[in-house]
Amino acid sequence: MKQNTIVKTFISRFLILILNFGLVIYTTNMWGSEGKGTISIVIADLTIVGFFCNIFVGSSVTYFASKFKTEQILLYAYLWSLLVGIAVPLIFSFVHPMEYQYYLVGLSVLSSLLAANINLFVGQKNIRMFNLYTILQQVVHILFIVVIVYIIKITSVESYFIAQMSCFLLLFIISSFQILRHCKMVNISFSRQIRNKLFHYGWKIQLSSFFQFLSNRLSFYFLEFFKGITSVGIFSIGIAFSEAIWTVSKSLSIILYADVVNTSDHNDAIEKTKISLKISFLISLLFIIGILLLPAQFYVMVFGKDFHETKQITLFLAPGILAIAVSNIIGYYFAGINKLRILNIKSVIGLVFTVISSFFIIPRWGVIGACIVTSVSYCLSSALLFWKFYELTEFRIRDFMISKSEINLLLNKVLRKNN
Repeated sequence: MKQNTIVKTFISRFLILILNFGLVIYTTNMWGSEGKGTISIVIADLTIVGFFCNIFVGSSVTYFASKFKTEQILLYAYLWSLLVGIAVPLIFSFVHPMEYQYYLVGLSVLSSLLAANINLFVGQKNIRMFNLYTILQQVVHILFIVVIVYIIKITSVESYFIAQMSCFLLLFIISSFQILRHCKMVNISFSRQIRNKLFHYGWKIQLSSFFQFLSNRLSFYFLEFFKGITSVGIFSIGIAFSEAIWTVSKSLSIILYADVVNTSDHNDAIEKTKISLKISFLISLLFIIGILLLPAQFYVMVFGKDFHETKQITLFLAPGILAIAVSNIIGYYFAGINKLRILNIKSVIGLVFTVISSFFIIPRWGVIGACIVTSVSYCLSSALLFWKFYELTEFRIRDFMISKSEINLLLNKVLRKNN
């Protein structure tokens, strides 16, 4: 794993972290806890749709990018994006009423199409493009919000979704031009073998991701049912902190995944995983400490008076945040070597705990109860991954500590880049 790539990815993740928080601060102040709750529910629905879309446009695109022709992979990815992106939101409308159903359809199709292109970049080990488009998703989204709210004068919460759809559409067009100009029309063809392999790999890894998402997000729906949409908005700030911290581990995981699927050296893959583990552990720990050191009044000043519980929420979530930040690395290692069964098992464990405990804890303790359920669920599922990974190799405390030589190496890379 190239340190230069790690440094660049970390810088891009840090920029995304800042942009994410800027967007969270803006949405809470612009639309309050109720508006933030509405956004959180729609995005949660979008993520569920994304799991079905990602059977063909997610990790399967990355995994087979070096094994099959780009034209054949994207053919199935694009068609699946259109089919599932329209059908699943319409099916959802029969399950629970959705105020923003048509926005969900547009977001589902466009985000899936863009994801196919971005995941192809990862499979081609073009991490630079992956980092660029991940940053642009935040930057362009914010720019469109500014245009729609302050120039077009649409000030309702709908402006958030219109801006996001516009962002996905623009980036999809640009990324498609970059990819398709290297493709040949004669290579576009349907192949049962490729379709079956994409589906077989995709549904297994997405099943794990879907269970993990339900474990992570069911608290939103339990809170909405027992305590109302405002409590979802309040709780979502703590989840936003979680996901901001996870940007570090997710970016390292993407690099690791791209390396593992393109290598046959098992020992090298394990060593790269351990390097990613220690970087993710220490950087995530520093972020968590920094967030917890902020006074409670700071959150009220930034997000508004409805969010006075934010520090307490973050404190209860902290153990689980750190556990997931590190176990994300191991999860991508197992995905890279096509060992998906363990990912399904760990996700089911977290989901079962979340469902059972939420019925008893959330009605009694509300938002804080949701934090406790979520954090314990994170820790349980992460513990299983740690156990399985260290069955393959000896556990060492130094796997989580960066040595002086590694620090100097990273600093030299950064200084050399700046010069």
